[in-house]
Amino acid sequence: MLLSLLFASAAAAAPPPATPFVRTSGTAFTVGGRPFFVTGVNNHYLTFASKGEVTRVLDDAVTMGANVVRIILQPVIGSRDGSVPTIWNWPNPTADASNLGVGHADLLYWDSAKKAMAINDGPDGMQKVDFIIAEAGKRHLRLIVAFLDFWDYTGGAQQMRAWYGSTDKSTFFFSDPRTKRDYKTWVEHVVRRINPLTGIAYRDDPTIMAWELMNEGNARPESLRLDWTAEMSAYVKSLDPNHLVSSGNANIFSKLADLTIPTLDFGTWHGYPLYYNLTVHQFDDLITEFCGIAGRARKPVLLEEFGYARSNRNSAEAYAGWLDTLARDRDCGGWLVWRLVSRQDNGRFPADEHDQFDVRNDGSPIWNVLKAATARAAQIRGSSRAPPASSLRETP
Repeated sequence: MLLSLLFASAAAAAPPPATPFVRTSGTAFTVGGRPFFVTGVNNHYLTFASKGEVTRVLDDAVTMGANVVRIILQPVIGSRDGSVPTIWNWPNPTADASNLGVGHADLLYWDSAKKAMAINDGPDGMQKVDFIIAEAGKRHLRLIVAFLDFWDYTGGAQQMRAWYGSTDKSTFFFSDPRTKRDYKTWVEHVVRRINPLTGIAYRDDPTIMAWELMNEGNARPESLRLDWTAEMSAYVKSLDPNHLVSSGNANIFSKLADLTIPTLDFGTWHGYPLYYNLTVHQFDDLITEFCGIAGRARKPVLLEEFGYARSNRNSAEAYAGWLDTLARDRDCGGWLVWRLVSRQDNGRFPADEHDQFDVRNDGSPIWNVLKAATARAAQIRGSSRAPPASSLRETP
């Protein structure tokens, strides 16, 4: 308790950060009034990875020339005593972090004694998020932080509805008063948290570019998704006027239907030609279409997830073409590739035998295309980039 009070006192006395927050201007992001074209990466395992695995990913993001890293706050489990089941394979001790080996990490769990949601602020909980934010700040990287995952790979919204005995994957979480209350409690806790490593409350930290309500929150029916998105984005804004807010939805079939919600600052869409049976050229046309939607709405739009299997002979050429289209279209806000991975603590890159979307600092044609694309975007769009790796402060 005393330690918490000391952290709170230090944060209250800390001067405001000199780094400006990311803002929007029409279809563009800006920082300090200058263009900020997003050239970024996704990584889903940082919130349960080791410190070494976190810093290696962030260092590789800098080496690539990325300026934004997107993370998802997870895992979510049942009760620690097992009386309320965990619906996924937790803790899965034989897997590495990239393959959902979370160790004993959890951010949210069911407290059997209190019969209520509980939040883990310890070393295997929110302190891992503290570390990510602090290390990203050292590297001049921005973070897009999704409060929750829709999918049950590490619990997410599916685990939270299962706390209440529901098997309804699409509606219950977004409509039941208990899960809506839990979600708001979680959001408030995250936004108001003071990072003991920086002395800065999350809501006051410009290292965070934006909050996302949920990764691919596929509520059904669509009217429920839009109502929930409007309610929760307004709630986040009421707690934190500093940061941008977006839905985090894939939005591929709805054609960015949520972009008209006033409390969403920018749109997101997730594009995988493999899943939608699209050719390389058809996907390029889709990029132009979604950027056109941004132009009509006068809000930025991010191609927030996309990937193309390394086994395709034209994979590097495909990435090069798509990224050039994004950089040249003034209505495009940027891109974040799925997914950047680095060497695990075992010294090896993660196995990626299924989708083959992994991006690695391995000198491959895809890696070289991504590095060239970040540099080219900086030339075409005046985009800010992270400093070279040689200029980073030593990581403890």
